[in-house]
Amino acid sequence: MEDTSEPTPEIVDTSEVPDIDAPVEAFAAVNVPTEVAEHVEKIETASEDQDYTDIFQWANSTDAVKNELDVEFFLFNRNYTPYTTTLGNDLDTQIKPVFLFDLVNQVILGAGTGLSVRDYELTEKEENTLLRTDLEKVGRANTLIHLIEHERKDIVEFSEEEHEFKRIKGIIARFSSKDKKKVFYVVKQVSSGQALKGVNAWEFRDGKFELFKADLGWKVPTDNQVLITGKDIFIFAQSKFERLFNYEFKKQLLADQKVAEIEKLYKLSFPDGMDLQSAVMERKKVVNKLQKLEVGVVSQEQAIEYADVMQLELMTDDEGAIIIMDGNDLDMFVNLINEDYITNEITGRRYEIKGKRLLDDPEGEPPRG
Repeated sequence: MEDTSEPTPEIVDTSEVPDIDAPVEAFAAVNVPTEVAEHVEKIETASEDQDYTDIFQWANSTDAVKNELDVEFFLFNRNYTPYTTTLGNDLDTQIKPVFLFDLVNQVILGAGTGLSVRDYELTEKEENTLLRTDLEKVGRANTLIHLIEHERKDIVEFSEEEHEFKRIKGIIARFSSKDKKKVFYVVKQVSSGQALKGVNAWEFRDGKFELFKADLGWKVPTDNQVLITGKDIFIFAQSKFERLFNYEFKKQLLADQKVAEIEKLYKLSFPDGMDLQSAVMERKKVVNKLQKLEVGVVSQEQAIEYADVMQLELMTDDEGAIIIMDGNDLDMFVNLINEDYITNEITGRRYEIKGKRLLDDPEGEPPRG
């Protein structure tokens, strides 16, 4: 069992609303491209000064009061808008076993089998490890917790007619002790495949199939995914955590490096309140494309000429800077400097390429593999 440090208070301190669009801070990662390796020493030094939740002590103290905890549920959609929701009394026997008991037991049992806690930004997921990160680093999670704790009056109740369950991204179970001194959150991903509705859905009741009469049915995931307690996020399912909060640190870290290179080589113009960093963060496909982009192969002048040849509506200002007004403009610009547009020589049709393989080597060697 790894003793990380003394525990922090369990109530989340989010006195300032984080900007959901704020760029992710650059932290180092092991097993990431060498161009970001120099950050590791800085992060490890900073980590020594952090005060983390002792997850093993947390599990023991929670286990002692688990039957006395109150629980509330919130849904949030793809835009990270939270909604309140009400659970029927007949679900009381299922709530804590599904959302809490197994999670607590996993940590307690892990204490006896050598479960170790590792920083999400500094390591890859390994067997018998539990990843953690700072709540403040994950802007969308931090904002959701702030809204629930400090702006509850502005959160509306979920309605299938108005908000549509198919747009829901996750569910948050807020647990609190009777004295309100202990507060934590268990988060699970919601996928459309777990929902059941419509005229083609059947239910089996009293030995026979009947039409599905409910507005909506949902199969609750039973796996442990994300725990938020104090200022920490504990990650039980890495891929689901990343999808829940669109937080792929290692990809974003490399994308940040590419953004810095692009800003040095290209003149870009943005509307007030927007910059390249924030624009990239909101375009997952751009983040993915930047992973393999070789910056500088296409110059600014070539990109503008390339856009003209391809009949694209690329705009420039009086100083020759490429204007990026929104995500679509950003997609176009990145596609241009990544050579992702082509004209078919036979038909003359123009295409955007989703993937490509270089057929001729700059040195004249034939392609391998």
